[in-house]
Amino acid sequence: MMNEKPLVSVLMTAYNRERYIAEAIESVLASTYRNFELIIVDDASSDETVNIAKGFALTDSRIKMYVNDHNLGDYPNRNTAAGYAQGKFILYVDSDDTLFPNTIQQFLEIIRPLKNFNFAMYWEHSNETFVLEGNEAMQRHFYGLQFLYMGPGGTIIRRSFFEKIGGYPEKYGPANDMYFNLKVCCNTSILLIPFELIYYRRHEGQEVNNRFSYMYNNYMYMRDALEELPLPFTGKQLHWLKKKNKRRFVVHLFHFFRKSFDFKKTRYAYTKAAFSFKDVLQGVFH
Repeated sequence: MMNEKPLVSVLMTAYNRERYIAEAIESVLASTYRNFELIIVDDASSDETVNIAKGFALTDSRIKMYVNDHNLGDYPNRNTAAGYAQGKFILYVDSDDTLFPNTIQQFLEIIRPLKNFNFAMYWEHSNETFVLEGNEAMQRHFYGLQFLYMGPGGTIIRRSFFEKIGGYPEKYGPANDMYFNLKVCCNTSILLIPFELIYYRRHEGQEVNNRFSYMYNNYMYMRDALEELPLPFTGKQLHWLKKKNKRRFVVHLFHFFRKSFDFKKTRYAYTKAAFSFKDVLQGVFH
């Protein structure tokens, strides 16, 4: 018999995904683990996404369907979906991706002996599951192999922990998850698991293809993280990392302009990032 409340909340945000959402929903329903809820939150789609999802909701009581009155955007909608969740753990399966059948079952078997689990992330560089303390994870990320770039579809999170740290930020565009992952490491250890959770579909309509937006948002989230988060670094290390971040932005801005000769967009990125001439000099002479 299933528990009164689902153990796992699968969160599916959608915007104009009529081509893919049926397959995404079917993949969740095919999970070998059954005590879940599937929360679908449509972000004011203009195609048949809502009608397709509602059709599935009529056939399975585990599916809860919500439609936003207006378009919120990617990460505000992810936070909205999490607000509807009842499960102990949340797992994002985007409406253009598919869940592997054994993902939830494998995850639950791994965390059963763990007492203080809050956050799991797919780790492609190991065949074993292991736990990293937050400080060690950040030392590895900043001074070794950078790996804290995993998006929502590669993570599973204890819902109470997600709520405790305020969910995803919403001001860094497609880079909101990167700030979030650093914030996670400031508040808990992370569980690295050696298997992918979802099949991540690549197509032209994804935000990941918006390199221009990533250019300035990557600078902004890192700038703020180095100022706001209790990172485990000395003052000297933080100063070096701040200058390195500025240099990276200068280089990316230069390469963008050299390839595009689009002065208007280059200026927009420069202004959006609140970059100053002093920042330029610090970046150049890093």
